[in-house]
Amino acid sequence: MKGWTIFTHSVRLVLSNLEMALRVSLVLYLLQAAYHVMAFMAAPEAAEPSVFAPSDPVFDLPLLLLGLGTIVSSLWIAVAWHRYVLVEEMPAGWLPRWHGDKILGYLGRSIMLGLLIFLVLAVTMVVVVVLPALQAFIMPGLVLAGSYFFFRLGVMLPAGAVGEKLSVAECWSATRDKDGAIVVLAVLMMAGTFILQVPSLVSGNLYSPITLVYNLVTGWFATMIGVSILTTLYGHYVQGRSID
Repeated sequence: MKGWTIFTHSVRLVLSNLEMALRVSLVLYLLQAAYHVMAFMAAPEAAEPSVFAPSDPVFDLPLLLLGLGTIVSSLWIAVAWHRYVLVEEMPAGWLPRWHGDKILGYLGRSIMLGLLIFLVLAVTMVVVVVLPALQAFIMPGLVLAGSYFFFRLGVMLPAGAVGEKLSVAECWSATRDKDGAIVVLAVLMMAGTFILQVPSLVSGNLYSPITLVYNLVTGWFATMIGVSILTTLYGHYVQGRSID
């Protein structure tokens, strides 16, 4: 199945280039980890409220700054990994090259995609309201539909990262007749996300330091594999690269 091939190819991109994946993302991901650690410390479920209160000014400004840094670092990692795989741009050290215009463009395209997918899902919600029998399938259905449209249109993100522009119509055309593969890919991502969450759910303790560390480690792999999937979709369906 093509969807399975795309998924496994994306996983291999990370595992077979693990050193480069770490050089591209590790320092930037540590910034995201710092945000999650501080948020964990500030959560009432994680510590005594008398010691770490969510409204404590000690946390407010640092959390805000780290939150903004997390957004920037996520975009930076995505652009850097796309460029490493697609144009073989190597990081000089443990920080990838800064491409401010492309990172800003990545943010803009991501927001546009989010709005488009929201509108599509809003129409889906109307259908569910009209047909109550479908309500039991609403959450998995919405996630699947959102993933499907994201993968079909998301090829514009790696395109922008390497300096190419793809319109929504061009993205839709490039992934035309690929519905089966993209649906399989969306299902695999949903299943993979659920599997990664199983240990935390089984333990019954979602607010422990061990769970935090586990989520940070698996979150890194999920981030890199997710970016690799977009890279693979663009390389295969737009550029015509082989993934066999």
